[in-house]
Amino acid sequence: MTLDPNQSDFKFIFLGQSVLRYQVPLDVYNTINHIYETKYPTLPPANKQLVGKIEKEHSLFFNGTDSDKMTRHNYLPNNVLEWFTQKFKHYLEFNKVRQYNLRLNSVWVNTMFEHEYNPVHVHQGTLFTGLSSVMILKLPESYGVEYSAAEQPQNGKLQILGATNGHFANVDYQPEIRERDFFVFPYDMRHCVYPFNGPGYRRTLAANMDVQYDPIRNRGVS
Repeated sequence: MTLDPNQSDFKFIFLGQSVLRYQVPLDVYNTINHIYETKYPTLPPANKQLVGKIEKEHSLFFNGTDSDKMTRHNYLPNNVLEWFTQKFKHYLEFNKVRQYNLRLNSVWVNTMFEHEYNPVHVHQGTLFTGLSSVMILKLPESYGVEYSAAEQPQNGKLQILGATNGHFANVDYQPEIRERDFFVFPYDMRHCVYPFNGPGYRRTLAANMDVQYDPIRNRGVS
């Protein structure tokens, strides 16, 4: 049996939310790491507005409403901000979303050490509709001992849980992550990060982009 999509009697149709994986350019990757490492003492802690069980959560950019949790600031250069915008636009165009307005809401960095973790959660910005992301900045040499079922390692894993269910549906995504990976997905797609054990740290970035669009006008767009 052939699964050639060019056959006249075969067509692939996807219903549901998608996760897109990009590779971060070296200049963007190095710039973000450099800013985080050199500006760390002045970066605003982001713990008050995040659910992670992580001590070191610090913000690089915030363009939301000032509150007792966070006020507006920006540590990122224009070329990095523009790169984020380009990737989020690509996601929307790939998924055939039309006539939208974008507004980058927040960018922050999590540095996880042994036993720290991010529970299952969703994101939001100023709007409830938008796109979130995970960028892999640094990884430990090892995630430590798997206390059981070592043939199916889970330590330190990123898991993204789709909102789609039903027979034969792909309901979760657990990628083999690498430094410079950048995953983009909708605000309401649940995700989590499992803890690891041993030395070293795992540094990741998250960016939230508000997306204002009309879901009725976009319905059925091809």
